[in-house]
Amino acid sequence: MADPRDIDPALSVSPDAAAALAEGRMRDPFAVLGPHRAGDVPVLRAWLPGARAVEAVSRGDGRVVATLSETAPGLFVGRLAREEPYVLRIRWPGPHGDVVDERADPYAFGPLLGDLDIHLIAEGRHHELWRVLGARPMTIDGVAGVRFAVWAPNAERVSVVGDFNAWDGRRHPMRLRHDAGVWELFLPGLGTGECYKYEIRSAHGAVLPLKADPVALATEVPPATASVVTDRLDFDWSDDEWMAARGERQAPGSPMSIYEVHTLSWIGRTLDNAAGREEALDWDDLARRLIPYVVAAGFTHVELLPVMEHPFGGSWGYQPLGLFAPTARHGAPEGFARFVDACHAAGIGVILDWVPAHFPADVYGLARFDGTALYEHEDPREGFHQDWNTLIYNFGRREVSGFLIASALCWLERFHVDGLRVDAVASMLYRDYSRAPGQWVPNIYGGRENLEAIDFLKHLNTVVAERCPGAVTIAEESTAWPGVTQPAAAGGLGFSYKWNMGWMHDTLHYVARDPVYRSYHHGEITFGLVYAFSERFVLPISHDEVVHGKGSLLGKMPGDLWQRFANLRAYLGFMWSHPGKKLIFMGCEIGAPREWNHEGAIDWDLLADPQHAGIQRLVRDLNRVYRRWPALHRGDGEPSGFEWVVIDDSHNSVFAFLRKAEGGAPVLAVVNMTPVPQTGYRVGVPVAGFWREILNTDSRLYGGSDMGNAGGVTAIDAPSHGQPFSFELTVPPLAAIYLAPDA
Repeated sequence: MADPRDIDPALSVSPDAAAALAEGRMRDPFAVLGPHRAGDVPVLRAWLPGARAVEAVSRGDGRVVATLSETAPGLFVGRLAREEPYVLRIRWPGPHGDVVDERADPYAFGPLLGDLDIHLIAEGRHHELWRVLGARPMTIDGVAGVRFAVWAPNAERVSVVGDFNAWDGRRHPMRLRHDAGVWELFLPGLGTGECYKYEIRSAHGAVLPLKADPVALATEVPPATASVVTDRLDFDWSDDEWMAARGERQAPGSPMSIYEVHTLSWIGRTLDNAAGREEALDWDDLARRLIPYVVAAGFTHVELLPVMEHPFGGSWGYQPLGLFAPTARHGAPEGFARFVDACHAAGIGVILDWVPAHFPADVYGLARFDGTALYEHEDPREGFHQDWNTLIYNFGRREVSGFLIASALCWLERFHVDGLRVDAVASMLYRDYSRAPGQWVPNIYGGRENLEAIDFLKHLNTVVAERCPGAVTIAEESTAWPGVTQPAAAGGLGFSYKWNMGWMHDTLHYVARDPVYRSYHHGEITFGLVYAFSERFVLPISHDEVVHGKGSLLGKMPGDLWQRFANLRAYLGFMWSHPGKKLIFMGCEIGAPREWNHEGAIDWDLLADPQHAGIQRLVRDLNRVYRRWPALHRGDGEPSGFEWVVIDDSHNSVFAFLRKAEGGAPVLAVVNMTPVPQTGYRVGVPVAGFWREILNTDSRLYGGSDMGNAGGVTAIDAPSHGQPFSFELTVPPLAAIYLAPDA
């Protein structure tokens, strides 16, 4: 190190500044490092702890333009002979002699983010955060590298760390853009594949555990937790036709039959013999296996449990921290894009479960990100979920609201996803959700409604509708909150659809009862039609109904083995004829006997059993009939699309109703929920002539007893049930039959 007495005082810095650099306390490194002028003297300073010698070399002709001296440990200063673009030539000690490294100086670059970007970030209105925050490979002034930017307004110092600087937070402190609380730095020479995190020093001087990037587009494979630099999607989409037409495919009058999938357990892991460990299938494997299966089964959509990066696999993705990054368990983001594109090519829409209601408190994540309650509330009565031991986003903070909306748009715009099912909406709407008196804070009017969350949801749905034509949002909302699917401009929340949790709970309770008692609970089937048209509904038999001791869907059914399968077939027949879009979780379509285990896989060997194969065949045919007959889907959200025919036969536990569509033939559904067959059962219908039996869940094709109506019956001029015509039916035991007038 040079003798300080030999250094021009104009070139050096104060002992306090040198100590701040050495101790990682430098809040404004650009005020000290890089090229400066000391009066009329051009000066260059570089912070390179451990370097043996440093020179600045012209990028133009390679001439030395400055020889720097070490004035304090790690701090090199020198006079610039010429003010021009330069690179630093650094001599590092190595095990076999010195190593020379040439790199551009990160502190020679001016502010990186534009003023408009900074303004929009501060306002919470930057809808493309993934383009400005995080790690972005780029070339600046002819120099290739990576621009890092992160929001941490209350930090004293933020540094980017990785293998490139030995994870030493003193080496690359960042510049603070005060107007938005964003820290930024361009590191020349880095590229895609680099692992990185942020080291943050709080306003109180504490160095926090290293933080992953909240806007990272890629991550390490869990349980590793670093963010990974990735470039723009290196992918050419081929789904223009799909994107242009998807609005019609997902409209209230169109058929939507959704297959819900947990990607890690749909087919399980594969054994990597070389490494001796199990690994998840990658996105291309899933595309090759899952998409043909979904197409063959007749589903219109696949809904994936959250694929956003999450540390704990046992959360099934519902505790995500990487809200912009597809999980690395299945490979790179480009693989996920290929999966979505392949789904669209096959005519399958893609819906993702998305979680803005809460986030896990892992120390490397969003929790107290800059040493303060930045993304969450300070008060645990507002900011802590007791049920899930997670933190609640502060929806009233505009930057947090903007962060979440940008995440939603990233999946819809960057990855061409067709819809988001928003998880746990009920927990967002109520401040007292799952809280005892005294454990929650009322809103400004003294009420229990979370006004900030309500505004966030309205804004989210408004922005999605404006920016993503044809995309849908679906609310998992379990209360009677009014107007969930009404437009935000009309006072609603603005969702496209809502999960009908009441229908699901009532009907599952009913079907789990021994048939001998069902006559006393007739209303559990009929009550759903009282409110069926108050919202646009999806009928969900989701993953939540086949875990945590609830048993599988087949396992809920009473009786001996034959009755259990018949009950399941009848229930599915009732569900597919009921108003509302359809959703079932993987495994339900083959009658899995055990509840779902996220660490296992679906037992596809069950399909060797005709009973299980029959359930799969029934679901396929239900989807086929549902899509073919407009009466079964076109009037889903309209009272005119449904009419009770037999509502009051609780003694026999028989239900009959018409599904109708303007300009199309009606479909009659008759459901017998006891093991007693009904013969000569008169049912009124609106049209005379032959009615064809278009589906019978008791068919031998599905494992049933093959009781039915020999292909159909003829309606005669004999009024019944308020209809001008009628016929006598044979209604099989524990079965649903559909009939339609023969065209």
